Amino acid sequence: MKNKESSKNQTSRNALLIRVMLIIIIFLFFKLSPVFGATPTATVKTSRPNIILAVPFTSQAPLAEWNDERQEDGCEEATALMALAWVKNEKVSDKYEWRTRILKLSDWEQKKYGEYRDVSLYHILVWIFGDYFSYGNVAIKPVRDAAEILQELEKGHIVLAPMDGQALKNPYFTAPGPERHMILIKGYDYQTAEFITHDPGTRRGENYRYSGKVLFDAIRVYRTGYHVPFGEIRKEMIVVGK
Repeated sequence: MKNKESSKNQTSRNALLIRVMLIIIIFLFFKLSPVFGATPTATVKTSRPNIILAVPFTSQAPLAEWNDERQEDGCEEATALMALAWVKNEKVSDKYEWRTRILKLSDWEQKKYGEYRDVSLYHILVWIFGDYFSYGNVAIKPVRDAAEILQELEKGHIVLAPMDGQALKNPYFTAPGPERHMILIKGYDYQTAEFITHDPGTRRGENYRYSGKVLFDAIRVYRTGYHVPFGEIRKEMIVVGK
């Protein structure tokens, strides 16, 4: 009887030890897991103040003239113009001024390069920043996870990112949303793990927030032209510094 009792006690102790070890493993898993889901990303740093860079906002159709193709397809121009206004420390808020700038840039692209609609990252870099603005503190970089975007924001840079707009599931887009879309990323909320953006595809796009997972999953490089079929899925961004 003593041997049986001793064996039962040992079995109970072993079971208890296994349960404790499982609890510790589960705790460590959730403690160390990335905050954005399966994709490796930066962890939430609740002790840090949020990043919110002072970038002026415009919709790509400031006066809601969506029937004008230059504005309907003006997300690239709008984001580039917002970025340069930030570089120059301009505080542009007048919608008519933004409209003038967007149309002027679109007309210039059409006249010089023959296209103003879906403008690729490379042509935003070369045509708009290089030729039109004569500004060189910009670079195209790969995006392997959302943490790489956050790292640029922490350096004081802003980011222009090409999107599959339908994957963003923005409720303010006209359904189902644009397949090819460009947004400006200007901040990050460490408490909620959300990126703060200026999304020119809606008049409600100022400081619009996307979760890290939604934003990263939606990034997709597209080619210059008009609804040119997508090639391989590539994730890249334009980084703009002062």
